[in-house]
Amino acid sequence: MERPIKPLASWKGQDRFFGEVKSTLTAIFLSGGCSWNRCRMCGYKNDRDTSDELISHMKAQVSWLGENFKPDEYELGKIFTSGSVFDSREVPLEVLDTFGEFFKGKPLVAESRCEYVTEDAISRLLENLDAGQPHPLTIAMGLETTDDAIREKSIDKGNTFEDFKEAAATAHKCGAAVKAYLMMKPLFLTEREAMEDMAKSIREVSPYADMISMNLCTVQGKTELEQYWRRGAFRPPYLWSAVKVLLDADVFVSCDPVGGGFTRGPHNGEQQAEGCLDKEIVAAINAYSLSGDKSVLQQVWDAGEAYRDEWKFVLENETSWNMPLTK
Repeated sequence: MERPIKPLASWKGQDRFFGEVKSTLTAIFLSGGCSWNRCRMCGYKNDRDTSDELISHMKAQVSWLGENFKPDEYELGKIFTSGSVFDSREVPLEVLDTFGEFFKGKPLVAESRCEYVTEDAISRLLENLDAGQPHPLTIAMGLETTDDAIREKSIDKGNTFEDFKEAAATAHKCGAAVKAYLMMKPLFLTEREAMEDMAKSIREVSPYADMISMNLCTVQGKTELEQYWRRGAFRPPYLWSAVKVLLDADVFVSCDPVGGGFTRGPHNGEQQAEGCLDKEIVAAINAYSLSGDKSVLQQVWDAGEAYRDEWKFVLENETSWNMPLTK
């Protein structure tokens, strides 16, 4: 019996969406693959369908979703590929139509690099989506940082803050909202530099984005970042850093601390070490990202007052373009 063609991953959850908590269906589709394919920390570039049946394979993934998730089970859709939903080489236009038809009547968040955010692509998706909703389509773009030098040297993203601003203006002109993804601590930054860059990026992107999400850098397999990490030349950010940035931000910033508490993900100290509070912090960040209530972050921050010596030492002593002081 032939195995069904299904997305790389799909799950139900909850997200804060324009001030409301909505039940969410998230799907990551196997596509034609990211056209840029150079970001130092990204492992998704290894996922690509190089067959001549890309359109039918992607439509089959959407059909599988329909067979396994009922429309009344979720209020919001979120779709991702290994690159950009709006890149027609990666996601053929016929498949874009299929996405719109499948999520018709529900708000949709679709991820794309900024160079593919065009009026034609947005209009094509909105044509099937829009049913009089206030926010039928939100375009999520990985800006990562507002600092062009960091984005080029630490990530090799291939675009600029100005490119993002132009794409955001195009999205808003077409009636779509904008979500900015920022990344805390890409390669080559000290812990303090990463915190300062994130705080600055949140301030500078907020006039152009309707939503901001802070991603904490994790070590994905088969990436350039992993090679540095294996040699002790990279450490994921401390969870204390994430809490501090979220507490200090003047706007709401969501965060999903993927891999929190593990060596490849954001963590404070050795696993299970006294006072690391990794599990508690991950839970607090997730709770804050739904509620927008900073008191849950403040509580875990206050509880860790006696356990931040290592983090403080790193902030004071790590130097630029050097080796991290901890693992």
